[in-house]
Amino acid sequence: MVSQIHETADVSPKAKIGKNTKIWHQAQIREGAEVGENCIIGKNVYIDFDVKIGSNVKLQNNVCVYHGVTIEDDVFVGPGVCFTNDLYPRAKIWNPGRVIKTLVKKGASIGANSTIICGHTIGKNAMIGAGSVITKDVPAHALAYGNPASVRGYVCACGAKLKKKGKALFCPGCKLEV
Repeated sequence: MVSQIHETADVSPKAKIGKNTKIWHQAQIREGAEVGENCIIGKNVYIDFDVKIGSNVKLQNNVCVYHGVTIEDDVFVGPGVCFTNDLYPRAKIWNPGRVIKTLVKKGASIGANSTIICGHTIGKNAMIGAGSVITKDVPAHALAYGNPASVRGYVCACGAKLKKKGKALFCPGCKLEV
């Protein structure tokens, strides 16, 4: 199926958009950006140049994804989330060499109005609580929230909080051991 791009969206002809991706009102996708298949790009989302976004990703309304960010497959990004890319921003001296990379791994979820400080990795299937400020790496399956965010537990790929079983973690919902 061909992608659906709203008439008010501004998508660079130099961006790559995967099949069956929906891009909504006033979204902007810049040159060199790559968006995978089956994605939903919400209203007023900004995707900067050369950003890489995997397949089956959902970026809710008003998300800002700046140069230097990579988002892997199956990631959920809640409304109003902002990714940064410069630890010491100054308009007068900004240049692309100041960009510090950020990686969001497969299956992670980031709650509404969170800020992701650049230079960190959000691990596979990690869950970030709404309004959090990420100032360090978040391990796989971690449940992190707060300002600054800290790990408060662990979650399964299905989203349920993991329980301890000896030295391992298991999901009471889907019975998987992590």
